[in-house]
Amino acid sequence: MVATDPQPAINAPQTRSAIFLVLQVRPGQAHAAQVRQACSQVDALVRAVGARDVDGKLECVVGFGSDVWNRLFGEARPRELHPFREFRAGPRFAPATPGDLLFHISAERTDLCFELAAQLMARLVGSVTPEDEVHGFRYFDDRDLTGFVDGTENPAGEESIEATIVGQEDPPFAGG
Repeated sequence: MVATDPQPAINAPQTRSAIFLVLQVRPGQAHAAQVRQACSQVDALVRAVGARDVDGKLECVVGFGSDVWNRLFGEARPRELHPFREFRAGPRFAPATPGDLLFHISAERTDLCFELAAQLMARLVGSVTPEDEVHGFRYFDDRDLTGFVDGTENPAGEESIEATIVGQEDPPFAGG
């Protein structure tokens, strides 16, 4: 996987289940190499696990933190990559938390998410330290746990692509 390979799953429709894994990469080049190897296998793992239910809509988006970027990919960095800063918007609060890798796994079935997470962690064992693991699911009336029914707060169509995909403002990473 090249750091700028597009991840079409970033704009995939919401599903019924999700797992969010936040991991810290241990120091040392051997650990960085193991992480790069595991991340290069994500697409194949999604296809292999997802083949168990072709209607399961299994997807995985991988995010890399600012602090680990150079260890994994070298000096060339996306222009707007920076350490996550906490922010508040009304009653909502997003704290700045540690983490080098984010795996956002989603599917229509929890077991597909769980299996992919287990296979990813098996490939990363010894090279990462888990920081956080969150399981998400649709609740009554297909609401998420914040009370939203359908994700209407999220941009859709071309707006979602504009909001998520790097454009010509950062040419070396365009499409990522």
